Amino acid sequence: MTGRRLYVITAAMMLSLFLASIEVTVVATAMPTIVAQLGGLEIYAWVFSAYMLASTTAVPVFGKLSDIYGRRPIYLAAIAVFMIGSALAGQAQTMPQLVIFRGIQGLGAGGLLPLAFTIIGDIFTFEQRAKMQGVFSSVWGVSSVIGPLIGGFLVDQVSWHWIFYLNIPFGLIAAALMILAWRDVSPRAPGQVDLIGAGLLSGGVIALLLAMFELNSTAGWNAAAFWSQLALAMVLLGVLLWFEARAPNPILPLPLFRERLFATASAHGFWSGFALFGSASFIPFFVETVLGTSATAAGAALTPQLIAWVLASMVGSRLLLRVSYRSLAMVGMTSLVIGASMMTQVGVHTPYWLLGVNVALMGMGMGLSIPSFLIAVQSTVPRQSLGTATATVQFARSIGGTVGVSVMGVILAVRLAAGLASAGLDPNSISLNGLIDAAPGSAPIANLDLIRVSLASAVQSVFVVAFIASILAWVVTFLSPRGRIGARAPAAAVRDASAEDRAVPAK
Repeated sequence: MTGRRLYVITAAMMLSLFLASIEVTVVATAMPTIVAQLGGLEIYAWVFSAYMLASTTAVPVFGKLSDIYGRRPIYLAAIAVFMIGSALAGQAQTMPQLVIFRGIQGLGAGGLLPLAFTIIGDIFTFEQRAKMQGVFSSVWGVSSVIGPLIGGFLVDQVSWHWIFYLNIPFGLIAAALMILAWRDVSPRAPGQVDLIGAGLLSGGVIALLLAMFELNSTAGWNAAAFWSQLALAMVLLGVLLWFEARAPNPILPLPLFRERLFATASAHGFWSGFALFGSASFIPFFVETVLGTSATAAGAALTPQLIAWVLASMVGSRLLLRVSYRSLAMVGMTSLVIGASMMTQVGVHTPYWLLGVNVALMGMGMGLSIPSFLIAVQSTVPRQSLGTATATVQFARSIGGTVGVSVMGVILAVRLAAGLASAGLDPNSISLNGLIDAAPGSAPIANLDLIRVSLASAVQSVFVVAFIASILAWVVTFLSPRGRIGARAPAAAVRDASAEDRAVPAK
């Protein structure tokens, strides 16, 4: 691949990462206002869960499709679905509609991130990927700064609908660049897509999350529905494992899990995603409703987390050329545990700056560990399995975040209802709109202090769960194999490295 094409493809991948990263901060910033206008506090978590569920189940499918049919057509299909979902979400008139459209948006997002990182693995060698990590991390840095500002500005001054329309022009530019410049450089894997495995995987995950949703006490717990859905999830996932062990071209690469590095990288992704992405979904909610800030300030609460992630990723990726990936990941997980433990102490009187320190520690943990494991895995698998392996590691992180948001949403609803009842308030009479309107300068509402104390206690319980998950992520990282990445690359992976990749100059 020539230098000019390399630059164009790099720009397209940076735009893809920008779409995915700004989506996190912009939507999280706007969600309290969206719920206030559309109602549906009881399904607040499902605006995140639907997106994450769809993207999670789509990740391994897109990864396998790209291995079979090539990167470009599958990437273009993913970005088209993402833009369609964004346009529909901007048109949502009710909360159930928004949940459905976010699911469509998530299907496209399930292809953008894994394909972006897979293409990076295609066109750069290990040393180049480590050096270029700073370039790609800068995208997250820019979006982490401007995302909350744009989201807050649009919510406060224009309309929350535009947080979704914002994705469309960037998506069109990225698609155009991909069409103009990309030429597949990796060998294609033989076979067909494992549609049965994809269906079993999607059905099992959906059934599991629906079972969790039944635990929401504000909607009334239906024991029969909960146990039946949980049983269905276990059956589908059990059949999935049985089928994938016998499928000629499985959607989940079970043989790779026999490798200790791949298994620990996937387990780390699950528990760290559970801890960080689950808790991050509720941080703007906490800041706006408990601390009583504006939408802009609520979204900006995530900025220290993302900036710390970017800086740690830039520094850590450079250090990967000199130190063990396991050492970097252990430092990162220690930071995540410390930050998560500090988040369990938040309350109505928590200073805004201290919240920023807490989330920055969590972001630094992810910035040191995620690239370390991803580059390590990409350096040890054959080239024709690169898309599947990359997608599976990201799938584990996505499913962890999906389950985390759902579990924490249930805990928030249960704890909030119990706290309001113990304070002598009717949970069904509390309006989120009133809490948002109670920001500084707004008219006061009745029992505001009691409501905020109950909310603070409920959100604190959410962060306790995130802390437990961070400890499990630390343990899994401790169990990962020692050694540097370059020394772990198998001979097959070395043989698969194309001469064209070796010719690409490092920048």
